[in-house]
Amino acid sequence: MAEGISLAEQADIAKEFLVGLLEKMSLTAEVSVKEIDAETVELSVNANPPTELGVLVGPRGTTLQALQEITRTVVQSKSPARTDRILVDVAQYRERRVAALGRFANQVAEEVRETGEERALEPMSAADRKAVHDALTEADGIVTRSEGEDPRRFVVIAPA
Repeated sequence: MAEGISLAEQADIAKEFLVGLLEKMSLTAEVSVKEIDAETVELSVNANPPTELGVLVGPRGTTLQALQEITRTVVQSKSPARTDRILVDVAQYRERRVAALGRFANQVAEEVRETGEERALEPMSAADRKAVHDALTEADGIVTRSEGEDPRRFVVIAPA
């Protein structure tokens, strides 16, 4: 827990902000809160059907990343000390993105095994790079590394 306000209080501030934003945008959705661990909370925005929430995700999740940063900033502005980790997800985008990146990473890893040549992926966010590294942690005959400087940092998948 951060000094100052509890994780639950931080989650309440974040939820209040997101609910207000949804109202201002005339979007009908529910915001749920899930404690991941002692220092991390995830706020999930869901609607049925989820199609109208695409505006909150944006191309390749860029709008969602910005929404998460703004939500964190709102929580930080109300906290006298540092804040804990605040994650925001919309329509299970992050879960679907991690699964898709895992499938893609395994496909590329198979190509690397077959050819014996390393392959550099396109630049991606830190969260996406982590998903690729995590997906291939246990892969036989494969190693991964990140190269480059943000925002052009990328993953290299290479033979072990």
